[in-house]
Amino acid sequence: MANIKADPQKLDQLIGAVSSKLGVSKESLRRDLETGKFDAALKNMKPTEAAAFNQVLNNPKMLEKFMTTPQVQALYKKLTQ
Repeated sequence: MANIKADPQKLDQLIGAVSSKLGVSKESLRRDLETGKFDAALKNMKPTEAAAFNQVLNNPKMLEKFMTTPQVQALYKKLTQ
């Protein structure tokens, strides 16, 4: 996965927002993200969403492109405010 630098406080807020949406604990999601394991997040996603997520994660160029889209940047900003 791409090494993305972020403000630790904003990253914590983002993890909190995502964890509540996925129905997993913040600590569990953080641990999974740090180790590159996404089982907990994927099991709570719709199969089509999980497949798309895996496709992006497994392609560094696609991930980089995804992370720089205006929609993702807007979502990040919204979740971290």
